[in-house]
Amino acid sequence: MQIASHCYSAFYLSNRSCVKHNRCMKINVPNTGSLQLNARVSSCKFQGPARETRLFAVPNTDDGHLTSAIVEEDTILSKEQGLETNSFLSNWSPPQYLWRGLSVLVLAGQVITRILKGKVHWRNTLQQLERVGPRSIGVCLLTAAFVGMAFTIQFVREFTRLGLNRSVGGVLALAFSRELSPVVTSIVVAGRIGSAFAAELGTMQVSEQTDTLRVLGSDPVDYLVTPRVIASCVALPFLTLMCFTLGMASSALLSDGVYGISINIILDSAQRALRSWDIVSAMIKSQVFGAIISIVSCAWGVTTSGGAKGVGESTTSAVVISLVGIFIADFALSYIFFQGAGDSLKNCV
Repeated sequence: MQIASHCYSAFYLSNRSCVKHNRCMKINVPNTGSLQLNARVSSCKFQGPARETRLFAVPNTDDGHLTSAIVEEDTILSKEQGLETNSFLSNWSPPQYLWRGLSVLVLAGQVITRILKGKVHWRNTLQQLERVGPRSIGVCLLTAAFVGMAFTIQFVREFTRLGLNRSVGGVLALAFSRELSPVVTSIVVAGRIGSAFAAELGTMQVSEQTDTLRVLGSDPVDYLVTPRVIASCVALPFLTLMCFTLGMASSALLSDGVYGISINIILDSAQRALRSWDIVSAMIKSQVFGAIISIVSCAWGVTTSGGAKGVGESTTSAVVISLVGIFIADFALSYIFFQGAGDSLKNCV
């Protein structure tokens, strides 16, 4: 057979008995003439475990003599399997919802660490506070006024038939302070501010502006995320308190003007039913809701990819996840704050 300077011939040996007759093999080695090689092979048996090996005969470029090497098939197969495994792991990536959920937890921990260490960009925080607070007052108050009047219609109609006109104010005050004011305010802020946070940070992420901040030596968490979280947690309690006040005022005016229940009766009933803990619980809820809105929106923004389409999807998803988080947190906090039978209405019956 012909053997080139960079090629090889292979002989296969198996674990089973093999018998070959005496034969003479002539090998032509380039640049060295003909070489006569007599090989006498007798029958042989391998008693070990089944294993297939390869015998490679390669001409030596120095003197033209043959050199041989034995490579085990198991080694080759194991290397091929290892390459397939590495290729599979390199192509696998976790689902988007999984690593985005983990990013929310990581981002929350980073924000808490920055606040405790005092690493806060106060100028940016004041700008975000103005944006979340004063610029959101109008839509929040308008929403609270109409929600209050809608609930007043339902409560007054039913309570008037039962002769419980003096309990209307107390029921409205408890409903607004414990549930309606913090939840409605948070829903409005999530739709207005949360979507803006996600869109802004998403646009900065896909346009590589956050990478520019890192190159300039600024941490995006310090400069972008922490101010927004602080602004949301500070502004929402005040918005909730203002919405509660306007909601009660609109309910009292509607009860007096349409159903003939005096404003004094409504306010006196509300004063008898309300306790300080009702207002405090509303403030705590709104702070928690503000943290959920800001952290989820910022986390969805900084994990955006895919250009303009990705920004739109992140914005929509951030608002939806924020609303779901608000409802879940509202249930959990209500279950913790208000356990057992209540007696708030016994003084206004």
